[in-house]
Amino acid sequence: MASKNKETLNNIKMQAANEVGVPLKQNGYNGDLTARQVGSVGGQMVRKMIESYENSNR
Repeated sequence: MASKNKETLNNIKMQAANEVGVPLKQNGYNGDLTARQVGSVGGQMVRKMIESYENSNR
């Protein structure tokens, strides 16, 4: 169960990065990204998770 949750969260992260235009590498070094880029990915992830939660409770 934990690995499925981790995989789901990673998919959300990669999709969010793609949506905000951040070149996030799935398996590799991402230390060259700025704090602003990483923050935009995190913010988009939160928006997507909230949207998913709201849609599941309708």
